[in-house]
Amino acid sequence: MAKTIMRRDFLKAAAAGTGLAAVGLPAATAAAAETPLFRHGVASGDPLPDAVIIWTRVTPSPEAVPGSGAGAPAEVTWQVAADPEFQRIVASGTLTTGPERDHTVKADVRGLEAATAYHYRFLYAGVASPAGLTRTAPRPEDDVDGLRLGVVSCSNWEAGHFSAYRHLAARGDLFGVVHLGDYIYEYGRGQFAARGAVVRPHEPAHEILSLADYRTRHGQYKTDPDLQALHAACPWMIVWDDHEVANDSWSGGAENHDPATEGPWAPRLAASRQAYFEWMPVRTGPSGEIYRNLRFGTLADLTMLDLRSYRSQQTSGVEVDDPGRTMTGQAQMDWLRNTLSGGGARWRLIGNSVMISPLALGSLPAHLLGPLRRLLGVPEGGYALNSDQWDGYTAERKRLLAALPDNTVFLTGDIHTSWANDVPQTAATYPVSPSLAVEFVVPSVTSDNIDDFLRVEPRTLSLTAEGLVRAANRHVRGVELDSHGYGVLDVQPGRVQMDWFTISNRSRADATSSWLASFASSHGSRRLRRVYRPVS
Repeated sequence: MAKTIMRRDFLKAAAAGTGLAAVGLPAATAAAAETPLFRHGVASGDPLPDAVIIWTRVTPSPEAVPGSGAGAPAEVTWQVAADPEFQRIVASGTLTTGPERDHTVKADVRGLEAATAYHYRFLYAGVASPAGLTRTAPRPEDDVDGLRLGVVSCSNWEAGHFSAYRHLAARGDLFGVVHLGDYIYEYGRGQFAARGAVVRPHEPAHEILSLADYRTRHGQYKTDPDLQALHAACPWMIVWDDHEVANDSWSGGAENHDPATEGPWAPRLAASRQAYFEWMPVRTGPSGEIYRNLRFGTLADLTMLDLRSYRSQQTSGVEVDDPGRTMTGQAQMDWLRNTLSGGGARWRLIGNSVMISPLALGSLPAHLLGPLRRLLGVPEGGYALNSDQWDGYTAERKRLLAALPDNTVFLTGDIHTSWANDVPQTAATYPVSPSLAVEFVVPSVTSDNIDDFLRVEPRTLSLTAEGLVRAANRHVRGVELDSHGYGVLDVQPGRVQMDWFTISNRSRADATSSWLASFASSHGSRRLRRVYRPVS
């Protein structure tokens, strides 16, 4: 019998276990606030059929705050149970943590049953952490008839409250959450806030550079009650983008890194990566790589890409067409092509931190220029608006698109706005030329977007921009440039659908949520169609 991942059984376990699934886990976050030893909550991630990662941080003494390097070693017990009372413990262990890992605790729990909901917690000095709810994936051969995921990116503490996380936690119908990067921001106070105004000040006050800085910033973000609620509600599948280190980063540096005043790039990168692995429930490969593949029965697999660690430096003009430029690095591209060519599920989801669909505005399509294109120095796809996206790496994008199997869906963040795109083989001749995949781009949780940057009212100047985008890019089926919020991806054997939701006011902790738009793609179509209501 086919199974729906995260439906009645998980809801039943959640409701019976904590009474929290339908109300955003407020009791879990309240417990964290009232339990100083576990003030950063709990989290889980990267579910496999027999395993899941669980995470927490312990504060064994008042001085042992994130980034301090202070505090004694602490022996922490973890437990995974089949029931909310922890009477039927199925796995447990003890880990020692301390200042060398910022008192974080992360266990890759093995030997679990597939497609099963579990409760987990940690214990230290006779005190239990808040309990979290997680789930393992089904086996690759299991028939699965439904998968529902929250999809988010770009959560800037200074720009507002994380109400999007609260509304996702309150749904109670998600198997898990896909976070596409910019989980934290590196800027100092006021450097990138809400229309220039700081809603919540960053700690530390300066731009983060050292290991202590990155640990402190991660620790601050993990105190957010809405973030804690969503982490405690379900497993997350996460990948970094640039702000986990510095804006517009590439393999050898970043736009927001000045070696003359901030020192060499390598130590800063190493510090940010160490803090990330300490603080996030993410599984790494044998060489520390973060790109990975997760499988959900016969229905879907999810490939998470690292588009920062190995890429060539951003450039402009005709140089974006250089076949030697790389977004992924050769090893990751070889792995990706091999993964995509293997026997897969009905839907191939790709967690892709920057937009893969081409985007041109106010430019003459390059195909009209014929042999004059190179003489005039026009890149193959027309002048790119943002060469930090795949538009800056056109040759490698072409190689990737040629390797895509049917029913590929790109899940994208980074640009703080909402897009529904067909991914064309040749943008200039679309829709005569085919679409090779579809792409769903989710808005920012809080980070500034078009109306914020322009300091104008929403749905004013952005309407003109949206019209220009659609006119110059016929593969863009939907675009909204103003709202903050999140996406909910619903996968069924015959179709995949993304619902976009917006929050009313990122500056308010009690912001409400409303449905914005929906697009779907039928199995085998490689194109999007408008849908006029969200999944129930």
